[in-house]
Amino acid sequence: MELSQLETFLAVAEERSFSRAAQRLHRTQPAVSQVIRKLEASVGETLFDRAARDGSLTAAGLLLRDYALRLLALRREATSALDELKSLERGRLQMGANEYTCMYLLPVVDAFRSRYPHISVAVNRTLASRIPDELNLRSFEIGVLTFRADPEQFRAIAVYADSLALIVSPGHPLADRERVSITDLGRENFIAHNVASPMRRRVIEAFRRYRTPLNMGIELPTIEAIKRFVAMGNGVALVPHLTAARELETGELKRISVDELEARRVLRLVLRKQATLSYAARAFLRTVRALAKDKGPPFYYQFERTG
Repeated sequence: MELSQLETFLAVAEERSFSRAAQRLHRTQPAVSQVIRKLEASVGETLFDRAARDGSLTAAGLLLRDYALRLLALRREATSALDELKSLERGRLQMGANEYTCMYLLPVVDAFRSRYPHISVAVNRTLASRIPDELNLRSFEIGVLTFRADPEQFRAIAVYADSLALIVSPGHPLADRERVSITDLGRENFIAHNVASPMRRRVIEAFRRYRTPLNMGIELPTIEAIKRFVAMGNGVALVPHLTAARELETGELKRISVDELEARRVLRLVLRKQATLSYAARAFLRTVRALAKDKGPPFYYQFERTG
């Protein structure tokens, strides 16, 4: 049973005549009769009472008419929904990020929703190490990473340049200094993030290389908690600058440069290499590119080489 057959069937039922249905459909009457015969053969029932001159439907025909109307209405609804997707009047965008990289997404999602208010956005929080696997599982379309994913499987777009920041409260003894050496930090109490990461390992290795004690007296589960605890006057912390930008701007926290800990971090949008992106995802990438052009560094938009 094909939708085109059902359209012909409904035309005959509505016109109550094979000839009038043929005129409406711009077809010949024999062609219309042949379509109805094939439809009757496929359903195994006679649909029209051939003895009646008014094109009356049989009981099977009446039953099929109701379903045919519903099926064609569903097709119209599906076509309309697809048109809305193309015009970005509906849709859903799924992305994956961790606590840190989610901060990059905030201004981008804000700009995206201003342009496309009918697209819903869901940012799934997950460990960065899990994002490539989740992309392959189609859990979301776009992930945000600070490390390079397998170029055989993923495309990457560099979108933000960040750095590591030593933060202290305004009342801390180091707050008036613009720059310190790593060896000046041997007596400081560090508030650490208890989630293992490549950056945490690099910091530990740097202190070991300079033979400086790293006193991680307190470990907390979120960057937000670390910032608040440091702002209360409890030690110092190393966090991505992006995550503390607001507090640094308001003066709630102070940043001090540490030459030995200068570390540039590149945030990347990561996509499956063979993925066919949704209209919403394509619009999101256009928004990212426009935002980078408008704001300039540290925002940018650059496809990374795969080889």
